[in-house]
Amino acid sequence: MPFLQEEQISCPYCGESIVILLDPSDTDQEYIEDCQVCCQPINFTVSGEQKGELKVHVSSDNSY
Repeated sequence: MPFLQEEQISCPYCGESIVILLDPSDTDQEYIEDCQVCCQPINFTVSGEQKGELKVHVSSDNSY
């Protein structure tokens, strides 16, 4: 059973540092989750790296 990976991100709206948990089985996924501080919707893009680690990119809804 793969372990959850802890990752620290900055909210693209309020700039607060937030710790999230990533599931290694969720590679190449996109989802939206509200910021724990300002409640704005954050777009998450999770991709797998060669060494089995996950990489996460966050953006705001208005960044397109």
